[in-house]
Amino acid sequence: MKLATGGLLAAAITLGTFTAASAAEPATVARSGNTYHVAACRNPAIGLTARCFARIVSDKFGHLITHAAPPISGKTPDQLRDAYKITTGGDSKTIIAIVDAFGYDNAEADLAVYRQQWGLPPCTTKNGCFKKLNQKGKQKNYPAQDVGWAQESALDLDMASAMCPNCTIYLVEANTNSFKNLGLAVDMAASLGAHVISNSYGGNESKRVKDFEIHYNHPGIAVTASTGDAGYGVQAPADMPEVIAVGGTHLITDGSKRGWTETVWRGAGSGCSKVFTKPEWQTDSGCKGRTVGDVSAVADPSTGVAVYGPNSQGVSTWLVFGGTSVSAPLVGGVIANNGGSVNAASTIYANPSALFDVTSGSNGTCDPAYLCTGEVGYDGPTGLGTPNGTVAFGN
Repeated sequence: MKLATGGLLAAAITLGTFTAASAAEPATVARSGNTYHVAACRNPAIGLTARCFARIVSDKFGHLITHAAPPISGKTPDQLRDAYKITTGGDSKTIIAIVDAFGYDNAEADLAVYRQQWGLPPCTTKNGCFKKLNQKGKQKNYPAQDVGWAQESALDLDMASAMCPNCTIYLVEANTNSFKNLGLAVDMAASLGAHVISNSYGGNESKRVKDFEIHYNHPGIAVTASTGDAGYGVQAPADMPEVIAVGGTHLITDGSKRGWTETVWRGAGSGCSKVFTKPEWQTDSGCKGRTVGDVSAVADPSTGVAVYGPNSQGVSTWLVFGGTSVSAPLVGGVIANNGGSVNAASTIYANPSALFDVTSGSNGTCDPAYLCTGEVGYDGPTGLGTPNGTVAFGN
């Protein structure tokens, strides 16, 4: 038995018989409550590479639980919009760019199924709502598909659609999962006019990764980044001061006025950067460097979201996803409702009372405790809180 890091889970079991379509490592099954889940991207981030943070609900043996047709498990767009009090649909003039590695052959077709199922307007290449682009910004010569990263892309496209159904969506496919290529894809998204750029991946924090900070520094553009899915600990690019670091929560319905309650998801990343200095808009006293994260949204696979995308064999189906790969594009979609114009995360820090504060739960053990424990006001795993409408995210 192999224990997950940072208190991610009660138990994790390494299996030698279940592999993804790409040459991935065997699945490691994690458990959140009574829900089992596995990583979409199996291989660890080694050196100057990143792995996606999507997690997919499975059985205890690591086999994905699929739904070929309704009833479909996982939270719907209407439920997510109700939980976060999003009442607007955005504008087609606002572009959300999803940056992921490798290709996704059925991206447009799978997105169409998701949107039709939940009554969202069509988003196609033909009507100008959707573009799939390679790293050079061209609608051709896409990188070869990697099933894990394609699953990540499906999740990202669906969450952006759920929160901003009228926005234009670009999927920018980096040639590989190196920070160099992912960073160049982010730059390309910015050059093509993106207002929001979502990044649901990460790698180990190091001084060498700091060389890629320039690719995530685009003033006036909301660049979101997932904080990770292995509990307490810092990941790049979420550690970069120029991005909005998005953590994760456990989201369930209740009898409150809001109708929902949230606690820290044990898998959400957080911590104190040893590489990047603290931005002037962050004022917590227990970390001399950049503190991760800034804001959060649902990420626990046990309270996960419905997604239409490839199974482990690359066949399109309904799945349930978790991980901070859910929260980064979700928050990106919320920001896009306001047009996406922000000054890094400082816009959010200027109005923390406009968020739902998450005050309980933890993702590990640390000192000072707020870096890994939900508290009143700011804490590491959930930042300043979760969306309560769009007021905290600009005009």
